[in-house]
Order: sequence, then structure tokens, then C-alpha cells
Amino acid sequence: MLTLEPGAFRRALLRWYSSHKRDLPWRRTQDPYRIWISEVMLQQTRVAAVIPYFERFLAKFPNVETLACADERELLAAWAGLGYYARARNLQKAALRIAEIGAFPRDHATIRALPGVGDYTSAAVASIAFALPHAAVDGNVKRVMSRLAADSGNVRQLADRLLDPERPGDHNQAVMELGATICLPREPLCLLCPVAEFCLAATTGKQHEFPVRKLKSPANRVSQQLLVLKRRGSILFWQRPAESPRLAGFWELPEREHIADAKVGERLGAFRHTIVNTLHDVTVFAATFAATAQEVGAGFSWLPIRSLNEFPLSTTARKALMKSVKLKP
Repeated sequence: MLTLEPGAFRRALLRWYSSHKRDLPWRRTQDPYRIWISEVMLQQTRVAAVIPYFERFLAKFPNVETLACADERELLAAWAGLGYYARARNLQKAALRIAEIGAFPRDHATIRALPGVGDYTSAAVASIAFALPHAAVDGNVKRVMSRLAADSGNVRQLADRLLDPERPGDHNQAVMELGATICLPREPLCLLCPVAEFCLAATTGKQHEFPVRKLKSPANRVSQQLLVLKRRGSILFWQRPAESPRLAGFWELPEREHIADAKVGERLGAFRHTIVNTLHDVTVFAATFAATAQEVGAGFSWLPIRSLNEFPLSTTARKALMKSVKLKP
């Protein structure tokens, strides 16, 4: 069994990180607000997808004050496409709390108490922005720790033990970087790993056995037919009510069953979209009908095409419109 000596591990890891880390916009700042925004965006979202959203979001909401005062429609429109929209609403709730405090909190407990902030995000912000010694444990870190110990048990205990108290922010980012670029889920690049000599799974040839994977439930599959109805430079949408359990306040394209007398025309395209454990097979059609939005039912409105990026559109609606009206992703 390997003896995992924290000092040697830290030195090897940080030496690798200093020369191999990716140049990401949130790594060019010590501003806790920007670091916090990036960490929330990176939850459940790939780095490459986050970068343009991060830059656009900060151009619109450059500080806590502008975020706290933002109109909800504007906030959700800026977040549209990232998914998990409770994150955006919690960001604003936390911004309001920070504005009450008068500055971004500098201690871990107060950061952890902000709305929408969990163990991982609080540790990441505290360590990166304020050099506080808290191990940030996300999916990448869990994978690295479980392979180092060849054990999927208490990875947090190992992460706490290995954390460099002198450079906790760099250390946390280095472990996450290792998991994202080297210690990959299916095909770990052990020959390129800077800490392979400390890894019990790699040295025993068991790197593919950890972490122990849980069996996934089979995905549900549903079919949807969305209609694009245009009239005088506008498109018909319906808005999810404020009490909706999912995507409250977001705008959707009508489905075929919403408008019984619609005349369905050209097929505009098709795509697949996954929501949690459900795979949606979506087909998009052009359509026409004579009724007004009010005659269709409550919640329907004609939204001007030129202003669609100002409205919080659901991801399915946005995908459906990318080709038909050249809506930006």
C-alpha cells in the first residue's frame, strides 16, 4: 500500500498546475464576485460552454449592486441556455444579502450562508478569493481522491488532509484541473499524471474501477412537436406561470396540442434535448392560424423577433428558433 505524503503530493501537483493550467477568464482575477459567478455557472455546465455566458453576464451585471437591482426578465434572459435556472434566482437573492452586508463576505461561514451556496461553492470562493483553507470537493475532485486512495468512501477526509494550507486556492483549482484534463472519467491519462506515483488505483491497475459507479435509471423518452407561428415580425409564445415548478416565467413555443386549429406547414428541423432523466425528441414546424393570442388562451403573447434575446426563452424554444430566425445561442 502506498504512503500518501501530503507535502510531496502538494509540490508535484502545484508544479504541474503552474505550467499546465488552462487560461480561463475567472482565473485572471481575485474579485470574489467574479469567482462566485463563475463557480455557480460551472455547476452542471462544461467550461467551454460557460466562458461566453460568463463574459456576457459580467458585461451586463459587473458587480453585486447591478445584479441585486436587475429586473428578473433581464436576469433570466442573460442566464437562458445555462439551465438550472434556480441558480440565477439564487444569485440575485445572494446579491441582495451581500448588498445588505455592505461588501462580499470574507469568512467561510457567511459565504456558506448565502442563498444557493453549498459546501463546494463556499469552499471554492473562500479558498480562491481569500486563501482560506477549505477543500472544495466537486465531481472532479471526488474522482481524483477516490483513485488516489482506491476507495470511494470518505473522499472529503482525504481532500482535507491533502489541502495545501499555504496555497488553498491554487491547490483546489489544481485538483479540479487534474480531474478535468488528466484524471478523466472513462480513460484517465495516467502516463501524463503528475501525481501518478501517489495514486493507489493507478499503481495497481485499478484506475477504471474508481470511483464506483452507481447504476443509472433508464431514461424516459418523449416526443414533442413545436410550432413557429409568425405574424408581422413577431412569433407566438406562451409564458410559464410564476408558480410553475420548472422554468417559472420562461417563454415557450406552443406545442401542436395547444392550438387545435393551427395549419401545420413546413418541417423546420428536429433535435434532441435532455432534461434530467428525460430525452425529448423535438420536431419543429412552421404553422399559421387566424386567431389572436388572446383567443388562444391566457399566457400567450406575440413577441417581436428583433427583441427575442431580451426575453428568457427556454432552451428548447431557443434551439428551435436558431435556424428559423437565426436566433443567437
